[in-house]
Amino acid sequence: MPDFLTRRNGFWHFVRRVPMEFAALDRRGIIRHSTRVPVSGDRTGRRAIRVATRLNAELEAYWHQLAGDRSDDAMRGYDEARRRARSLGFEYADGDQILTFPWEKRMERIEALLTRGLETDRGARTALLGTQPRPSFMLSKLFEEYETATKIETQNFSPNQMRVWRGGRMRVVRELVDLVGDKPVTELTQDDGLDYSEWWRERVITGETNAKSANKSISMLNRMLKEMSIRRRLNLPEIFKGLRLRGEVDNQRQPFETDFIQNKLLAEGALKGLNEEARHVIYLLADTGLRPSEAVNLQAHAIHLDAPIPYVEVLPDGRVMKTEDSRRQIPLVGTALAVMKLRPSGFPNYRDKSSSLSALVNKYLLAHGLRPSKLHSLYSLRHSFKDRLIAAEAPDSLIDSLMGHRTGKPKYGKGPPLELKLKFMESIAFKPPSRL
Repeated sequence: MPDFLTRRNGFWHFVRRVPMEFAALDRRGIIRHSTRVPVSGDRTGRRAIRVATRLNAELEAYWHQLAGDRSDDAMRGYDEARRRARSLGFEYADGDQILTFPWEKRMERIEALLTRGLETDRGARTALLGTQPRPSFMLSKLFEEYETATKIETQNFSPNQMRVWRGGRMRVVRELVDLVGDKPVTELTQDDGLDYSEWWRERVITGETNAKSANKSISMLNRMLKEMSIRRRLNLPEIFKGLRLRGEVDNQRQPFETDFIQNKLLAEGALKGLNEEARHVIYLLADTGLRPSEAVNLQAHAIHLDAPIPYVEVLPDGRVMKTEDSRRQIPLVGTALAVMKLRPSGFPNYRDKSSSLSALVNKYLLAHGLRPSKLHSLYSLRHSFKDRLIAAEAPDSLIDSLMGHRTGKPKYGKGPPLELKLKFMESIAFKPPSRL
């Protein structure tokens, strides 16, 4: 920010040249504003920097607004050119594309203008000769455009799901803008994609992050650009093609051993340092294999304690489930039944906050010697549940039904009944501690 400050007539002044990407929208060339902060009273420029920071933020917001308005105008113009071309019996094509057409096809467009007396009609000429520029938008607007274009995909997200979804995508756009500068997305090249991939590669080499995180970020940007290229008919190049990082290792969570769960996690007083709700979620997961996000979002109408076979239902309830197969019924046995009798309304303090719960529990387990390795976590209870079902020789279809796994197979019938699920779950149930 000090680069934008200069002294003039005894006052600090904000001075900034209009960036090249906005030069066509703002013809002023150089922007000058007085901060109204006298140099004599602010020798180091601290107060002036605060004013300049505000002025700079307002200026950049103005430039991006101009770019957004121009983008909307360009989109409307492009859509109008396509509609006009169709009304004249043609599909709209860009001028460069028309030049690749056979001579007869090119002449058909010109003859259509001449025979209909439209040679002086600017709209008709634009539509048939392909002179309407393709609409674009600034790279910094990529997430905003993508979020608008994909609202139908996120309309049922919970607030926390929406926060996570937005946060990751906004982050990767900021990273790319910081690396290659803000520019129209139509000016992105594979060099820009390579710069981003190399930036991540250096971070992986230094141990700051891993290849899996890098590839996830690259994939998010790639999907956003592909989606907007299709929706806006931009024909953007695939700037990340072949640029995923090699060496990705899937550090799969490890299951807890059955004896470890019963004799350590469920030992008397082992979890007394956790708040009651967090402790109870652990007891529920141990004997149901629920995902933490499924457990904390159980509500009273999905907890059936008075049924002949007590069970819980995994339902959407204001959020999007991982898969359609996640919707299921799970009998309550062992520690799960004992704890849900105390929690007929679920876990209100952690509803839609599974990440906070997992962080708290994992930190506690580590501090108290209850994580055998870094690959063990709260989620490991789900892996243990599946292993115990396999050891009990439960049918694959029953295991998939209890886990909520997507099988990819055609569905026939209603699936395993509660009675059959109960039979196998009772055979692997844990003994709850005397004090829950």
